[in-house]
Amino acid sequence: MDYESNNWILDGVYNFPHLFGGLMLTAALLGLSTSYFGGIGVPHLPYLWSDLGIFYKKKREKKRIRVYMDGCFDLMHYGHANALRQAKALGDELVVGVVSDEEIIANKGPPVLSMEERLVLVSGLKWVDEVIANAPYAITEQFMNRLFNEHKIDYIIHGDDPCLLPDGTDAYALAKKAGRYKQIKRTEGVSSTDIVGRILSSLRDKKESEDHSSTPLKGDSHKEHQSKAAHLSQFLPTSRRIVQFSNGKGPGPNARVVYIDGAFDLFHAGHVEILKSARQLGDFLLVGIHDDQTVSENRRNRYPIMHLHERSLSVLACRYVDEVIIGAPWEVSKDVITTFNISLVVRGTISENNVSLTDEIDRYAVPKSMGIFQLLESPKTITTISVAQRIMANHEAYKRRNAKKAESEKKYYAEKKYVNGD
Repeated sequence: MDYESNNWILDGVYNFPHLFGGLMLTAALLGLSTSYFGGIGVPHLPYLWSDLGIFYKKKREKKRIRVYMDGCFDLMHYGHANALRQAKALGDELVVGVVSDEEIIANKGPPVLSMEERLVLVSGLKWVDEVIANAPYAITEQFMNRLFNEHKIDYIIHGDDPCLLPDGTDAYALAKKAGRYKQIKRTEGVSSTDIVGRILSSLRDKKESEDHSSTPLKGDSHKEHQSKAAHLSQFLPTSRRIVQFSNGKGPGPNARVVYIDGAFDLFHAGHVEILKSARQLGDFLLVGIHDDQTVSENRRNRYPIMHLHERSLSVLACRYVDEVIIGAPWEVSKDVITTFNISLVVRGTISENNVSLTDEIDRYAVPKSMGIFQLLESPKTITTISVAQRIMANHEAYKRRNAKKAESEKKYYAEKKYVNGD
């Protein structure tokens, strides 16, 4: 018989405390009697017990808790990532349902990203173990039974912000009634509605600037300031949040460190795929995130939509990323390469930089001269600008969607209570 443990005594005490006590007493008596009667042979008890198979009952493996969380995950941001991080902390395995395009249209309005793009984003998060495509917006009894029986889900998770169906009912009412519902804390300072609002605001600012003459009118600068302030990020970054998203490990002494840099604004499926390709070229992927001023100078002044710390957290949440440089230099210098022991510098073929501004300086001149530069074919053509253009092309529909969502968010903030969580 195969032994599960060499520590047979502890196993015996744990599994059969009463029987073990009796046998030990018997063993003591037998020991006395054998010495008294001239050493009559008694089989060595550990071997006897192992033959009988008394203490080597197979240990029960601790049941792994499987939790489920669903969402639209449209315009993926660090708030989505943090929600899934919190959900994973409530169990051992996280299964994520991605709501179908049709369900989003019926309940919220047109999604910005396709199902395929949203699946890439969700699958690329470091806390996600499994993904269910085309999940329903509401947890119906049929789907809930499927989760419990087919996917072996123990708990259904959602944030403390309300999720209401068009008829005003709670989308998670059945899960709560079944006693299989757990709640996490919403990540403050960001939402897809907020991001769409920032993009629509930049579109309005652009139109207004085009309509005005080259000579600014009195009060225009004040209006411009008010417009930008209306859609500034409300996110307050903390060191704890960054630590929560970080892997917390550096590269080994002989690790092949791959470096890629960029803005990574409106983190999308194209970013996930290029980071995946870069990670496959080495043992450790280091990502440089350019600061807001650098992005603005080398793109258009309406970008970035997300500020530096928001973009950094989105990149850190990606399963292919090991570490980030928050506010990386524009040029990849010899000092950067030496400091971080970089073996290879890569960039994708899809670039969003303003060519007229970047023609003068080759920011990859140093790694090229060292023979450690490689151009990667970008797996997808999607860009931050193309995502923003989707919203701008259908801005009336998104304005209506945002107006409706803004009311529910206003109500949430007015009535919200503190929920323990992080």
